[in-house]
Order: sequence, then C-alpha cells, then structure tokens
Amino acid sequence: MPRFKYVALDAKGKETEGVLDAASQAEAVALIRGKGFFPTKVSELGAEGGARRKTPAAKVQAARPAQGLRRQIRLPWFLNRVKAKQLMVFTRQLATLTDAGLPLLRGLRILLQQEKHPALREALNGMGEAVEGGSTFSEALAMYPRIFDPLFINMVKAGEAGGVLETVLLRLADFMEKAERIKRKVKSAMVYPIVVLLAAIGILVFMLVKVIPQFAAIFQDLLTGAKLPKLTQFVINVSNAIRQRGLYVLGAIVVLVIALKLFRRTAPGRYALDKFKLKMPLFGPLFLKTAIARFSRTLGTLMSSGVPVLQALNIVRDTSGNAVIERAIQNIHDSVKEGDTMTMPMEASGVFPSMVVSMVDVGEETGALPEMLTRIGDNYDEEVDAAVEGLTSVIEPVMIILLAIIIGTIVIAMFVPLIEIITKMSQ
Repeated sequence: MPRFKYVALDAKGKETEGVLDAASQAEAVALIRGKGFFPTKVSELGAEGGARRKTPAAKVQAARPAQGLRRQIRLPWFLNRVKAKQLMVFTRQLATLTDAGLPLLRGLRILLQQEKHPALREALNGMGEAVEGGSTFSEALAMYPRIFDPLFINMVKAGEAGGVLETVLLRLADFMEKAERIKRKVKSAMVYPIVVLLAAIGILVFMLVKVIPQFAAIFQDLLTGAKLPKLTQFVINVSNAIRQRGLYVLGAIVVLVIALKLFRRTAPGRYALDKFKLKMPLFGPLFLKTAIARFSRTLGTLMSSGVPVLQALNIVRDTSGNAVIERAIQNIHDSVKEGDTMTMPMEASGVFPSMVVSMVDVGEETGALPEMLTRIGDNYDEEVDAAVEGLTSVIEPVMIILLAIIIGTIVIAMFVPLIEIITKMSQ
C-alpha cells in the first residue's frame, strides 16, 4: 500500500509531520482530517522513503508555502464579478452543509453541481482540487482574491486553526446576511430622493427649453419696448443660456464630476469627501450609523472567531470603506499595539459616540469585548432601520416643497407680465 508523508496543523495551529499508509491521496487526506489535523501538504513516498509524486496543488503549495496559492480566473470581466448576494448564498449553503456533518470536500462538490455563476463554478472547482490535494480551505480561498476578501479568508483560517470551521462559516453567513440587509435599506432610502430629483430636473429643463421661449415670444410681441419684471427677465435669461449654451453647461458638469473623482483618488481628497459624507445634513447620521454598525459587527465577528485583535483591526480598517473611519481604526490599532486600551483613541477620534466608547470600555474590563461589539452592532442595526424610516418621512415633504418652489417661481415669473398685458387690454 502506498505511503504518504504529510504536514498538518493541529487544533492549536501547531505544525506537525507524519507518515501514514493509504490507498490514494484523497484517502490520506481523509485519514489526516480524521485525526483532527488540517493538512497543508501531502505527498506520496517511494519505496526508498523519498517523495515520489505530488498532486498539482501540493506542488504549488510546496513552491509557495508562505504566500498561499494564487489562481487567476480566466473569464471575461463581466462574468468574473460575483455579487455580494451570490457570495452570501454560497456561504450560507456551505455553512449549512458543514454544520450537518458533511466533509468540506463533499460540500464543495455538491455546491459545484448546482452553481450556475461561471466565476463561482470556476472557484468551486479549483478549491475542490486544492483541498483534495492537501491544501487548507483558507489557502484554497486565497486562490481567488477577487471573490473572497481578506475578512472571509482570515475568518476561515482562524476557524481551521481552532477546529471550529463549521461555527465560523455560520458566523460568516450571518454577518454577510446582516451586512447585505443594511446595504439594501440604505439603498432603498436613497432611491426615492434620487427619483424625485431626476423628475424635478426633467420638468425644469422641459419648461426652460420648451415653455419659457414661447412666453418670451408673446411678451416681445405684446410688450414692445416695455421692460419686463426682474424675476421674469431672470427666468428668460436662464432659459436662453440653457438653450444656447446647454452643451457648455453639460460639459462643465462632466468636468466637475471627473475632477471630483480624481480628487477622491488622492489621500487628502478621499479623506475630505468622506468627512463631508459623514457631516451631510439628513444623510450624514445614516452613513455614520451604518459605518459604526459595520465596524462593530466585523470586529466582533473576527475576534469571536479567534482572529488576533491586531490582525482583526487591520482587516476592519481595510474593509471600512471610509477614510475617516480608517484613520480612527488605525489610531486604535496603534494604541492596542502599544499595550493601551481601545477606548482612549476611540474617544479622541470624535467619530464614535460616547455610548459605543462606554460599551467597549466595559467589554475590555470584563473580558467580553467580542460579545459587547456584537451587541453594539445589533443596536446600531436597529438605529439604521429607524434612521432609514425617519429619512424617508423627512425627504418626501422636503422634495415636494423644493419642487413646488422651483415650479411656482417659474409660473409666477411668467404670469406677472400676462396680468399686466390683460390689464392694458381691458383699459
């Protein structure tokens, strides 16, 4: 019977080596996992005790053990993108299969059979081959960095090291579902004002381009030499500017948008725009609560899964999506690295509310920081829900009043001269 030499991690993450007899590579991997180990390299030994052959995945792993596996998905760009919702469904299905007791490799094969997304099919197939060849699941995930972010990979790695991969996958699925729900609610709050704003702009442009010129022609015929009211003349001047220089106005808008995008690519520009986003009237508190909920839930989930606090803070910083929050988290990271608490830099940042700082302080004092962070995330999820509902109820009358003022101003500007014309005709 063939003999296989293996390198594996035990439940505490310590590396161990050994040799065992097995009929095939897959059986050797199963036997190693049956001992409670997580294999990182499995190779068959020849009769003289030397390595005779390795699977392709094992060869790649042996060549690059420190960096992890990397594999590029050779698909068109429009098929390469995996949406957050699709990844959330995949994570929930895999978590359910592993929690039911199915081996990881079999779970990946089952999901491969029913998956329709090209990029996920490619990833599932490659990950299955890597795991079958002796790689850990986290190494297999690292082969596809465009699909699985550092948060996903590090949580799985912590779950493998602690022997609680099933629990970590369930936490990941719950985390992704809650994050997707918050994102949907924020997007739904933005849809109504955007639609109303576009409708208002469309109506305004139509009136200025089509309606106002007809009124201007009437005034010119019936009020020859007479001076128009200032408001009427202003509206007519705006109409003429849009009709005659509309392309210049459109070009100026395009240039402004491009300039803002280029400005955002710089570090000071990104920080300034993200700070403005958090200070915006109406929407600023919603963005801030969403960011705090994401920070608390992500950090709590990582720490609960066994990821070291400094590494968890780095991951949270890179996935925060806001430069102001990133800087605050970096200060927290530096404070913890020096042996201090998290509460001092949190309070000094001016980003986190006093309630969050107090709860983190209590969590650090009691040694229950992950649980406290999860509670903060739950609390702010509810606050985001309330903020979305309140924002929707406030925006509706504000947009209606704004639209009424704009249209009303144009109507008044046009009807004042008409009243003057009718008065002269009646005399």
